[in-house]
Amino acid sequence: MNSYQRIDPKRVPKRKLYSGDEIPAIGMGTFGSDRFTAEQVSNAVYGAAKIGYRLFDCASVYENQALIGDVLKKIQLEGIERKELFIQSKVWNDMHGPGDVLLSVAQTLKDLKLDYLDMVFLHWPFRNYHDPGCDTNYRNKKSHAYIHEEFMETWFQLEHLYRIGIVRNIGTSNMTVAKMKLLLRDCTVKPMANEMELHPCFQQNELFKFCIENNIQPIGFSPIGSPTRPDRDKSENDFVDIEDPIVVQIAINHKIHPANVCINWAVQRGQIPIPFSVKELEYYNNLKYAVEELLSPEEMEMIKQSDKNCRLIKGQVFLWNEADDWHILWDEDEVIRDK
Repeated sequence: MNSYQRIDPKRVPKRKLYSGDEIPAIGMGTFGSDRFTAEQVSNAVYGAAKIGYRLFDCASVYENQALIGDVLKKIQLEGIERKELFIQSKVWNDMHGPGDVLLSVAQTLKDLKLDYLDMVFLHWPFRNYHDPGCDTNYRNKKSHAYIHEEFMETWFQLEHLYRIGIVRNIGTSNMTVAKMKLLLRDCTVKPMANEMELHPCFQQNELFKFCIENNIQPIGFSPIGSPTRPDRDKSENDFVDIEDPIVVQIAINHKIHPANVCINWAVQRGQIPIPFSVKELEYYNNLKYAVEELLSPEEMEMIKQSDKNCRLIKGQVFLWNEADDWHILWDEDEVIRDK
């Protein structure tokens, strides 16, 4: 491990959140996509930290936070100070009830062996959840359409943790413009960041613009098209970002892998990509090509044409019995429907 030259974390661009905190412009995800063990993921976190990563995106539902916590403790003992790290996690859908958010965050702090978190997101904007490893046809009998009052009950709990300092920043994830408008109308602390699917074939221009206009930092998951995502999230009509002709041609021009074009595009566009890999060469190159402004304005303009509106993480497993298909989850015409 660590056979590649370390990249100075000071070279990594920073984004300033409206809270005043700075966050690295690239991080590392820790979702193993049901394909990697907790040991493999935590070993990758250790390798990435030694190479120069300082932002790590975790979640309680990933079932690997305890081992990642061992790594975070180890790297601090080896000289990486806590204040250099930006550690974020998420509250899972089955912990949205009264008092549950505190319990969830407390368990995450225990698992990660930390006394505060730099960011906590609500993983999804509803209480629907699924069993680990389920298939596309799974339906939880307790699942139901979005209820804004329920969401705000959960959000206000997160605001409280922010006010008392256990959580330095709070954010949303897997949201839509329609749901974000309701949240901003009713909240007393607006989100500092929104985690959303972002890659050249799915650029989410309306939601991205909404976040920027409201000073909410977009954080992009699946930045290279998530080739190792769970099979339940794959369909025959999905586009593959690293095979997109424009992305491929730009990669050829720069003599780099198409995945590195996706990462560089994300950083230059202004979102924070959080790619995941257990392979050292891949996570090294992700960081390497994030600290350089490789793409010209013309190439950035070209990649706008790669957008296919191809959502990869569709959320079928969160549907309720009356729902027709996954499109209803995403308020595609800015109308929140129940069926």
